[in-house]
Amino acid sequence: QVQLVESGGGLVQAGDSLRLSCAASGRTFTMAWFRQAPGKERDIVAAVSWRGTTTYYADSVKGRFTISRDNAKNKVYLQMNGLKPEDTAVYYCAADISTTAMKVRNYEFRSWGQGTRVTVSS
Repeated sequence: QVQLVESGGGLVQAGDSLRLSCAASGRTFTMAWFRQAPGKERDIVAAVSWRGTTTYYADSVKGRFTISRDNAKNKVYLQMNGLKPEDTAVYYCAADISTTAMKVRNYEFRSWGQGTRVTVSS
């Protein structure tokens, strides 16, 4: 397991942009962003493969969010554009260090950050 620290959350208005960052303490394979809104299950937002060549996006954010990584810095980013009130949630960074295979299920990740809150007002 590796330690993950998220940053970049905040309060914004609908239509604004926000960039989340996640710093890992060591090498990782798949890295992903999940989010959990009040009273709802934690769902995947986006994931990126270990070389950054393959990405996955939830239908609700496709075309608005972009995930990327910088392996030299052991960091992953989530650029969020055109934010909507329904994007309001605590966003969690997740990482897998077991295999190079692409992962998108929450139970496939063993390392998690503490979360960063994103609030989008209407």
